[in-house]
Amino acid sequence: MTTLQQKIESRTARVGVIGLGYVGLPLAVEFARAGFDVTGFDVDEGKVAAIRAGRSYIGDVPDGDVAAEVGAGRLHATTDMGELASMDIIDICVPTPLRKTRDPDLSYVIQAVEAVKRHLRPGQLVVLESTTYPGTTDEVVQPALEEGGLRAGEDFHLAFSPERVDPGNPRFNTRSIPKVVGGVNATSTRLAAAFYATSIDAVVPVSSTRVAEMVKLLENTFRAVNIGLVNEIALMSHRMNLDVWEVIDAAGTKPFGFMPFYPGPGLGGHCIPIDPYYLSWKARQSGFECRFIELAGQINGSMPGFVAERVGEALNTVKKAINGSRVHVFGVAYKRDVGDVRESPALDLIELLDRRGAVMSYTDPFVPRLQHVHIDLESIPEDRAHEGADIAVVCTNHTAFDYPAMPRRFPLVLDTRNALKGITAPNIHRL
Repeated sequence: MTTLQQKIESRTARVGVIGLGYVGLPLAVEFARAGFDVTGFDVDEGKVAAIRAGRSYIGDVPDGDVAAEVGAGRLHATTDMGELASMDIIDICVPTPLRKTRDPDLSYVIQAVEAVKRHLRPGQLVVLESTTYPGTTDEVVQPALEEGGLRAGEDFHLAFSPERVDPGNPRFNTRSIPKVVGGVNATSTRLAAAFYATSIDAVVPVSSTRVAEMVKLLENTFRAVNIGLVNEIALMSHRMNLDVWEVIDAAGTKPFGFMPFYPGPGLGGHCIPIDPYYLSWKARQSGFECRFIELAGQINGSMPGFVAERVGEALNTVKKAINGSRVHVFGVAYKRDVGDVRESPALDLIELLDRRGAVMSYTDPFVPRLQHVHIDLESIPEDRAHEGADIAVVCTNHTAFDYPAMPRRFPLVLDTRNALKGITAPNIHRL
């Protein structure tokens, strides 16, 4: 039995989590709740200060959970990467965005790995959770960490475990979502799996870091491709004067061979719009062209433009143009009941309509202010949103919105999420 194994079983291992965002903070809280001494590392002094004060800035983590672990002395936060030297286990949870060229941007991962490398010591376990392409752990992280002379799988342990967080999901949380784990060797896999098993209900070991990396990309590419398919069906249905929502609901009654996906104004969030491009980029390095995946990305990326066209069509029914009309958007977050606007299709829609001369406004209880490119808007309370508006566009279907009131308050309503399902009025237009 290794010393680290003993520390894991006795909960005496010190755990460091680099990156205290929507992945890192929930994990840090779960590790602390399991009895570990946990230190969160982040370059954002505001996040560090909030945690030290027992406050959460992540919707899925209540203030009380953070305060309880901080008060018990199990959860700490710092911007000082020097404290990594005293950690037994280091979990890297930093963003992995795309460059404008649609190539992977590993700059945050590299910065985190450089910090770990400076303080790496024998016996530590390092786990990367950031979503990335197959081969990142072996080709980027491992060589960097070994520059100091220590060897992965021998002197220290190294693994990859993809984050599977679904912000705003009331059913599945950090603890209840099974954790896939793959190490650079059997010992690394075993130790990483043993560690996660202390805080996660189910752990799924796989044969390598590359398999673990590919798992996350398959999961999100599956969703992106199926959403792309149903978005194309929505475009087709509009041309054929069919209600795509009715078609999907009816198809969904089949008890086998069909899984309903739903169209919308586009894809948002950090994972689904991005992960397929990580996969296709890596595939191109191997001489393989992901035509199916790339096509789905093109269709999904075109949806904000289609919604802008539908806004124009709706306004034409009352003899108005987009230019000069006030268009009010309901919901600018990328998904329901969260405040995250990363890659939100609402941003593209607002920019497109603004370019065409529309006077833009929005309501989102989770996003009090929206700054994007040259757009700088503040959320308008829902009960005043209709004043002077020519059309309302439901872009994100937050549960707090009063949908039955919309067709009474607004001259026109364009519903891109089927949020007004069951409500009929001549001024309602649907995707």
